[in-house]
Amino acid sequence: MQSRVKWVEGMTFLGQTDSGHSVVMDGNGGEKAPSPMEMVLMAAGGCSSVDVVDGLQSAGQKITGCEAQIASVRREQSPRIFTSANLHFVVTGHDLDEARVASVVADSLQKYCSVCLMLGEGVEMTHSYEIIQG
Repeated sequence: MQSRVKWVEGMTFLGQTDSGHSVVMDGNGGEKAPSPMEMVLMAAGGCSSVDVVDGLQSAGQKITGCEAQIASVRREQSPRIFTSANLHFVVTGHDLDEARVASVVADSLQKYCSVCLMLGEGVEMTHSYEIIQG
């Protein structure tokens, strides 16, 4: 896997993937586009969401929605790395098994999500969930 990032102007950068996709990033704290650190949080939420949706569907759960809400804390001094992050999943569906949801969410964070596992080397990663039947 490869990617590249090109400087556009000011503190705006264009990230391009080897799969042919592009994303704009803003080094001014998200003034014009997501900042690189916001992209890291979205990557963690996206990667873990894939695990949760796939895991619940594979378990025969009738999932109709899944949203990952990511809250984080960063150091005040440079480098402003994340010190903690929580991925809170709001899972919607019919007759969802709470034990199965809890297990799938935990497994994503602890076993399967590549982004969360990489972040977990230096960041306190936690998870939580809620179920909305319907």
